[in-house]
Amino acid sequence: MFTSINDFVSTWKYESESMLRYIDELTNDILPVKVHEKVRPAGVLTWHIIHTVSEMMNKTGLQVAGKDQQDYAGETIAELHNEWVLSSDSLIEQITQNWTDADLQKEDDMYGSQWKRGTTLHILITHMAHHRGQLSVIMRMQGKKVHGIYGPAYEEWTAFGAEPML
Repeated sequence: MFTSINDFVSTWKYESESMLRYIDELTNDILPVKVHEKVRPAGVLTWHIIHTVSEMMNKTGLQVAGKDQQDYAGETIAELHNEWVLSSDSLIEQITQNWTDADLQKEDDMYGSQWKRGTTLHILITHMAHHRGQLSVIMRMQGKKVHGIYGPAYEEWTAFGAEPML
């Protein structure tokens, strides 16, 4: 749980930049491709990550910018990129202008439960990390570059002068 706006903003900026690197490695041709019957296509998964920023945070009373559209509707990489930047920047703006550290202790009705706002921010980030991990598998299965986030990806090991770990 976050107890400081500054700690959240610092963490969010890192996570947001990591997400943007993933979006920018996608290509329009793979967005609708289903790699397995039980796996969402990259476009659907990416849109879900993007949409959740405004959907979840607006439940706390913030007015985070973003399309009020739950489902992926064939957006291009450029549109996904722009929508991510809009929502991510708006989130930081809304939090820094409207909340104080004390507000992170306030509770909101979130999906039928009461969550402290600091917890909501934590869940927003872990939700993104969870789905970004799924996206990395989908990307790898389609021959796209995967970026390391919390450690190097396979392709990045050689940049460190080491053998890639399998």
